[in-house]
Amino acid sequence: MNEVQRGKLVLKILNKTYPKISVPLKSRNVFTLLISVLLSAQCTDVNVNNVTKNIYPKYYKPHHFKKLGRKKIEKLIKKIGIFRVKAKSIYNLSKLLIENHNSKVPKTFEDLEKLPGVGHKTASVVMSQGFSHPAFAVDTHIHRLAQRWGFTNGKSVIQTETDLKKIFPKKNWNKLHLQIIFYGREFCKARMCYGLTCKICTSCYPDRKKPLITKKA
Repeated sequence: MNEVQRGKLVLKILNKTYPKISVPLKSRNVFTLLISVLLSAQCTDVNVNNVTKNIYPKYYKPHHFKKLGRKKIEKLIKKIGIFRVKAKSIYNLSKLLIENHNSKVPKTFEDLEKLPGVGHKTASVVMSQGFSHPAFAVDTHIHRLAQRWGFTNGKSVIQTETDLKKIFPKKNWNKLHLQIIFYGREFCKARMCYGLTCKICTSCYPDRKKPLITKKA
């Protein structure tokens, strides 16, 4: 089975397994989506949602967080990992959005990635889920599964993103990004399967006998 055939098979299985998907991070608008994605670094979506459900009803615009200041933001998100660093980024990006973007979240990768605490992955999620722009954010699950399914060598997350974009049609990227994450969390976990037991791995590589050791993101 070649790469193209594996790609079609993966799409078929994922569409059957997850015909309908919902964005896991809860948000009130594009700005709060940006904040939630920033908070999700080294933190589960569940934990982020548990924290932000008490924040977003009252604070949901850049000027809200600018007015709060770093220390108060820290108190609001203290249950989240590296909260001091994230509070600093939230405060500074809120200021920049007010000063440079009329309090609106920019709609380009270039401008998003200039914001404090916003890397390519965060920008990709915002472009995809916030603006419905085709993007393929690669997290640890996608990086791992793309290697197990033979789509990339795992050299880097950027390489994985490039390789996946070559295989899958642009129209599928936004949904597929979430489908792979859900599948990785449920069926092809980091300390399970190892390329040997889940439906996609066994379908793509039925003759694989040894665990596949993947490179970390």
